[in-house]
Amino acid sequence: MRRDAGVQAAKTKVEDGMAYTIKEGDYRQYGASAAGGGVVFTFEAEKEEDCSILLYGKDGGIRQELKVPESCCRGAIRSVFVAGLKAESLRYNYKISGTVVTDPYAKRIIGRERWRDAGRVKNEFRVCGGYSDDTFSWGTDVHPEIPRHEMFLYKLNIRGFSMDAGIPAKERGTFAAVRDKIPYLKELGVTTVEFMPVYEFEELILKEKAVLPEYISWQVRKEDQIKPEACAMPERVNLWGYAPANYFAVKASYAKGQDAAVEWKKLIRALHENHMECVMEMYFPENVNQNLILDALRYWVREYHVDGFHLLGENLPVTQIAQDAWLRRTKIFGAVFENAVLWHPCRYPHLYVYNDEYLYPVRALLNHKNGGMDAFACQQRKQHQYHGFVNYISDNNGFSLRDLFCYEQKHNEENGEENRDGSDWNMSANYGVEGRSRKQRIVRIRERQMCNAVAVLFLAQGVPLLYEGDETGDSQNGNNNVYCQDNPTGWVNWKKDERYAWFREFVARMAAFRREHPVLAADMPKQLSDAKGTGYPDLSYHGENAWISDLSGERQSLGMLYCGKEDGDGTEGEEFLYVGCNFHMGPTRLALPKLPGKKKWYLLMDTARERAPFLKEEERVDAPRIELCGQSVVILTGK
Repeated sequence: MRRDAGVQAAKTKVEDGMAYTIKEGDYRQYGASAAGGGVVFTFEAEKEEDCSILLYGKDGGIRQELKVPESCCRGAIRSVFVAGLKAESLRYNYKISGTVVTDPYAKRIIGRERWRDAGRVKNEFRVCGGYSDDTFSWGTDVHPEIPRHEMFLYKLNIRGFSMDAGIPAKERGTFAAVRDKIPYLKELGVTTVEFMPVYEFEELILKEKAVLPEYISWQVRKEDQIKPEACAMPERVNLWGYAPANYFAVKASYAKGQDAAVEWKKLIRALHENHMECVMEMYFPENVNQNLILDALRYWVREYHVDGFHLLGENLPVTQIAQDAWLRRTKIFGAVFENAVLWHPCRYPHLYVYNDEYLYPVRALLNHKNGGMDAFACQQRKQHQYHGFVNYISDNNGFSLRDLFCYEQKHNEENGEENRDGSDWNMSANYGVEGRSRKQRIVRIRERQMCNAVAVLFLAQGVPLLYEGDETGDSQNGNNNVYCQDNPTGWVNWKKDERYAWFREFVARMAAFRREHPVLAADMPKQLSDAKGTGYPDLSYHGENAWISDLSGERQSLGMLYCGKEDGDGTEGEEFLYVGCNFHMGPTRLALPKLPGKKKWYLLMDTARERAPFLKEEERVDAPRIELCGQSVVILTGK
């Protein structure tokens, strides 16, 4: 009786000459949503807390404050319906026990429409929640659901990918620019695009906002970190977006026009029309409510048709995410999953482990950093029948692919942290000159190493990942942590000369070659035995003599024979592929196993062939051994 009377008493409010009818709302959906001539507000707050809704004008000033009755509370959830309030012009925050709070479930954030707008910081303009129209025609949109063995991941940052002068000026740094690049990505062979954070984060890193977070300056001593100071000017810009954020709102400054949500939907729809997937990076700090994490992931799948998430952060509810009904057909990527999840009897094939163990042995072998062939061979065949692995040699957190072979040391001085940020353990090499060089001998070996890196990446069993610009030979000038470099250092250069056009074509050829040969990307792990009854093991290793290999010690060359059956046009046949890797500085010979019947070996690709690794016409190899140049990779087919 008391509760009903309280709700009744709270129905009519008149403040500042404006009358609204307030009554109990709908507790089932968080945030602010339009409903029948008004707006429903639902948020978390204890019953004892004093709560109100702050309504703002276009100038950012508080226009009205609406008291939320204590009676409109179930558990720790408050919900009210405000009749007469227009959702289209809504600008609001919550005031809970005297503290102004921006709605963590807000579908739109107002106040960050301009990227890197220091003016709003000077004027102490507070961001607030707004209304996002969820009406959008998806047409016949469907999720591509690319099979694991066909995937090629391409990771990009909206601004980093689209800010260069080679992009039309009005589209730079926007979803529209990325949408225009879809034909380019498709030609490259990309099947799945991974976007660094596109939700609303604060890109301005301010001095007075406390110390740098751990993911940025993990090597900086506590006494050297930035202290709170009376300074309102931005110190750095957060280009990557790994920071606490409003996880339900699309970043407004990534929009070409006024509606970021619509432009993001158009980008996803265009990807799907081209049979490409959309994966979002989601960074959640340790203190983020786990229920909010689940709600956010469901929302992006339901509202934006997202195909997957790459989860970053601490204390993530991985088990709940893996088991969630909304997310069971959504690809979930992460660095660490509990064994109880990966080996669960129900199996979760939509889980993908970021294989951080892949890049180190590969980099070590390529750059002669005491890498072992046993670790390399293990990572090349690494696969799991229940979940996937993602392999990469370069990523946003580290050197670009080109810089791995141009710089021995990191050069992060321009970040403003005295070169202490970023990893010191890069397994990189400069081959005689730190940085750029005009010496053709050095240029050639660097280009060959880039080819070798891409070749082994696409020949490995796991899903290959390429970071933006690596296919164009992009350099970050030795900076291995460009989180704050919103400038050409952190942008893909689209206007450069075509010196690396051949390398882009090589990447596309490797991606196509992988698709054409399923034996290189099987869903089941290799058994190293004749499990399919072909007369040959599915994978075998060879040295100077066939069927004999030494994976220990200082040996840095290896032949790998793949054998399997594939179903193409309804007929079955054996497929024989031989991959020879020589990471020695000098030449070496590898034995070619004898093929059944009248089959012969034919050379298809050799990275030692300068700027043209794939042969125009395959070459027959009749000798029992093939000679490999120093630091080269070859591919042969048996037919």
